[in-house]
Amino acid sequence: DFGRESHGTQQIVAMSKKVYDYLVLGGGSGGIASAKRAALHGAKAAIIESNRIGGTCVNVGCVPKKVMFMCASQQEDFTNNTFRDYGFDVELKQFSWARLKERRDAYIKRLNGLYHDGLKSAGVDEYEGFARFVGPNTVEVNGETIEGKNILIATGGYPAVPTNDTIPGAEFGISSDGFFDLEEQPKNAVVVGAGYIAVEMAGIFHALGTKTHLVIRNPEFLRTFEKMLRTTLMEEYEKHGMDIMKSSQIKQIEKVGEKNFKVTFNTGAVLENVDCILWAIGRSPQTDIGLDKAGVKLDSKGFVEVNEFQETNVPNVYAVGDVCGKWLLTPVAIAAGRRLSDRLFGGKTGSKLDYTNIPTVVFSHPPIGTIGMTEDEAIAQYGQDNLKVYNSRFTNMFYSIQEHKAPTVMKLICAGPEQKVVGLHMIGHACDEILQGFGVAIKMGATKADFDNCVAIHPTSSEELVTLK
Repeated sequence: DFGRESHGTQQIVAMSKKVYDYLVLGGGSGGIASAKRAALHGAKAAIIESNRIGGTCVNVGCVPKKVMFMCASQQEDFTNNTFRDYGFDVELKQFSWARLKERRDAYIKRLNGLYHDGLKSAGVDEYEGFARFVGPNTVEVNGETIEGKNILIATGGYPAVPTNDTIPGAEFGISSDGFFDLEEQPKNAVVVGAGYIAVEMAGIFHALGTKTHLVIRNPEFLRTFEKMLRTTLMEEYEKHGMDIMKSSQIKQIEKVGEKNFKVTFNTGAVLENVDCILWAIGRSPQTDIGLDKAGVKLDSKGFVEVNEFQETNVPNVYAVGDVCGKWLLTPVAIAAGRRLSDRLFGGKTGSKLDYTNIPTVVFSHPPIGTIGMTEDEAIAQYGQDNLKVYNSRFTNMFYSIQEHKAPTVMKLICAGPEQKVVGLHMIGHACDEILQGFGVAIKMGATKADFDNCVAIHPTSSEELVTLK
């Protein structure tokens, strides 16, 4: 009898096991977009997330960072006497980091709620917990086994930080995630890293009045970007007083007192009375999800290996976003996830993301907008003789009546006899907002003649791109 009862229990369990057409691991931007699109096509979909819904971008990335960027930009207007020069008699009495954080956190909490509501209205089931593969098409979360006929890995990544073994005292630093947990504004901050996250956060600290030291291992930061962009930005940062410690690495961090650190560098330089060290040295993929049980392969850098259709080596297991290590940008994950669902459930055979000519922005001070090849990349592909490069440097009209001036610099790279636009790079006031429309044109294969044939909008900075000579 006991044997039959046990057998019967197993049957009941087997019958009650949940099975989905589409099971998404990770409730970040890419996973949410893909799950909702799958549900829109009629698929039974579910999403599993162990942290706050929305992933890195919503909680500790693009969204709160943009809030901080906009706040820092307001502070710059006070610092540079913008309001005075425009005729306003205003005085900045104080800035409250705590008030800003309170408002920012409340905004993010509202967004979390909207994401939950959006998934519910789309008919996507949500599971809160950490999922691990227990087989090629099965995961376990909170002790429950769930099967997916198709499974998407969209687990994203996390900030890489050094260990105390590599840098004594490294534990005293925070990551880019920790930046958003700061209850008080640091007075003397060290930001370590040469990528866009480091450059953006150093810019925010500096604009808000924190004494800021940006530590980079090489003579330049943003080394994969167009040289004109990184040169102009470094000039602006240094001109306004940011300490950029070039060809430098932290050797040791010593805790002197509460929020008081001594930082020693390989160059022999020493910084004292530092109250914040922020590591922004890269990101690692979140792959500790039992991928070995599913047989999913990783590449040499530890990212999930996928082909152009976001397929892993395991049938019906896919991956999008930062966990793949290619174009670690929220809109890329969203676009790739939606196209995947269109192909799997919407009948759009061949649907996939084209990873060429992806526009991107750096929310530095001033901001950067860029799409396509750098000049060096274009030379390597087309040859110097087959390129025509247009450059412009001017002062945005915003600064026309101000004592303070800041440059806008633009570059258009064209290839072949038809002068197809293969690269567009700009830095300056509002360049972050200008890029999107030009991105559409370049994605469509626009030529210099197409740019010239568009009537300029005057007076704007963007008109410069359609009047270059």
